[in-house]
Amino acid sequence: MATVKTATLTIRVDPGLKEALRAAAQAEHRSIANMIEVLIREHCDKNGIAIEQAQDSDQRGSVKHDQDS
Repeated sequence: MATVKTATLTIRVDPGLKEALRAAAQAEHRSIANMIEVLIREHCDKNGIAIEQAQDSDQRGSVKHDQDS
């Protein structure tokens, strides 16, 4: 199974906010990147914002057809 390529997001935040994020991630045994993803997903879910799901590279542009007998 192929993995979906991720996108890079570069942001600047107040050092205190970064430290709070690091502490929150550590408390949940997550990386900072994963913690941000979880927080974004929770926010979108709470506010009814759809998140488009990326397709695996094996599925892009291909259509599976049933074999005729």
